Amino acid sequence: MTTLDTNSTEDAAPAGTVSRMAWRILPLLGVAYLFAYMDRVNISFAALQMNADLGFSATVYGLGGGLFFLAYALFEVPSNLILARVGARRWIARIMITWGLLAAGMMFVQSPWQFYLIRFLLGAAEAGFFPGIVFYMAHWFPKAVRGRALSVIYILGALAGVVIGTFSPMLLSLDGAHGLAGWQWLFLVEGLPAALVGLLVLFLLPNAPETARWLNNAEKAWIVRALEADADAHGAPDAHGVAAALRHPQVWRLGLFGFLTIGTGITFTLSAPQVLQMATGLSTTDIGRLTSVVAVLGAGGILLAGILSDRRGERFSTMVTSIAVVASCYALMALTMHGHVTIFVALFLLWGLAVWAVSFGNLMCWPDLLPKHLLAVGGAAINTVSQLGAFLMPYAWGAARDATGGFEAGLAGLAIAAALAVLVALAARAQANQSRPKLSAA
Repeated sequence: MTTLDTNSTEDAAPAGTVSRMAWRILPLLGVAYLFAYMDRVNISFAALQMNADLGFSATVYGLGGGLFFLAYALFEVPSNLILARVGARRWIARIMITWGLLAAGMMFVQSPWQFYLIRFLLGAAEAGFFPGIVFYMAHWFPKAVRGRALSVIYILGALAGVVIGTFSPMLLSLDGAHGLAGWQWLFLVEGLPAALVGLLVLFLLPNAPETARWLNNAEKAWIVRALEADADAHGAPDAHGVAAALRHPQVWRLGLFGFLTIGTGITFTLSAPQVLQMATGLSTTDIGRLTSVVAVLGAGGILLAGILSDRRGERFSTMVTSIAVVASCYALMALTMHGHVTIFVALFLLWGLAVWAVSFGNLMCWPDLLPKHLLAVGGAAINTVSQLGAFLMPYAWGAARDATGGFEAGLAGLAIAAALAVLVALAARAQANQSRPKLSAA
């Protein structure tokens, strides 16, 4: 994390300032995001046993998987409004503790309605988590290094796939131990650590640079000046509040982009082990290993996207390239579901390399395109629209699976949605380029 240090601003940072912030803040937030992502998608492995044990159809599973994201969307803006009032440290800790307990509570599910309820409550508990992190980071890291700082956190989220792929098959193999099914062990062991990390956040995460004891006065002053310079680039704020954030045109462009990309990515992720099993015939253990490899590739894609976008001074190039690759992978997977094991695995690996860079590019745009006074609500609104895609698409995917008996129709639908996202990203880039001269003049 020492590579975050920079002298690219006119007012150079005191030596070691950015690295010190990175080492104090990023590991803890990164581990928090690792558990957040793991607890929202670990049902993808649990489904290999749970669906058969409980008699869940693909439609039931898809609806339950998506309800998490509906609740997340409904409570996103209220959660971030509270975060802005009580402080990021306290609210992020509250989020983690409650969702960790609920994630472990998934082990008690026995019926579709219980599945729906706990997934909905889990989404409500986690609402506002990542927008809260972006909001928090925007009050610490200047734009010149923010992309790389966010990439560290996002990489650990991607590496949740390594944890899931490594330990989920082991936990599923405990089927019957102490009277619990393997999928129940999975939810218990992977859920409770999130609550413990929440306690660490509460006691270890600093509220703001001004209150950090490990920064000296010169370092605190530089952070304030650098962030003020970033704010000046947006020009004088015309309005504040929820209505102003919701009127910002880039909120809806980035939200629609997230609807299409988060929706397609989550939909495929929630069923990836089942798709791989059908397309390749691999065992649960081999699928876990493949998932771990994809997670490492995803981490590499995030790191590359953060470095390239910081060097280019813009985020859209990596977004457009990555989502175009993802759309191509979905389309080709639909054509190679049967009898093309090597090609299908190669497409899955390529998808893993590109898919995390897509959503990472989107979130890097939030603090770049939205004034800081609109970031908490604007980022929450973007994520709200995004999570609606993650609710609707898994349900449609499950219905298509039940109707056709295969995954080809669902993959074709994901390819179309991802292709539309390319057009939305190009429109957002055009608007950003038009606004740049006005901001420079301001």
